[in-house]
Amino acid sequence: MTIWNSSPNLELLNERGALCANGHLGIEMLEAGDNYLKARMPVDARTRQPAGVLHGGVSVVLAETLASWAASLVVDPEKHHCVGQEINANHVRAVSDGWVYGVARPLHLGRTSHVWDVRISDEDGKLVCVSRVTMAVLQSASRY
Repeated sequence: MTIWNSSPNLELLNERGALCANGHLGIEMLEAGDNYLKARMPVDARTRQPAGVLHGGVSVVLAETLASWAASLVVDPEKHHCVGQEINANHVRAVSDGWVYGVARPLHLGRTSHVWDVRISDEDGKLVCVSRVTMAVLQSASRY
């Protein structure tokens, strides 16, 4: 059983993100399963910190991007929209190049809030960052 209000259109999500932070950082939505949304992001000059590894703040951007898109795809866009309310992240492994992959899965899908678990891994599937994102579900039409 799927969590989505309607089938996610990944091409549209990528198109809508092209001219904002998502596009500038190279974030690309890749896959939507019945209960998850997956994206990737390059580890390159745009996303590294001065020490040459993936910037922790950029990992948080990927996590919030995934949770925001996922939450907006769960609710009825004619009645609700979702905004980030709280985010935390634990950075557990450094990555200096290649790609990282994020997967968002719901921990709670309530009437007024969602809680999403976002796991970011490197190309070998090793955990890089784990994040929990709380989204507020607002009672007005979607802006996305």
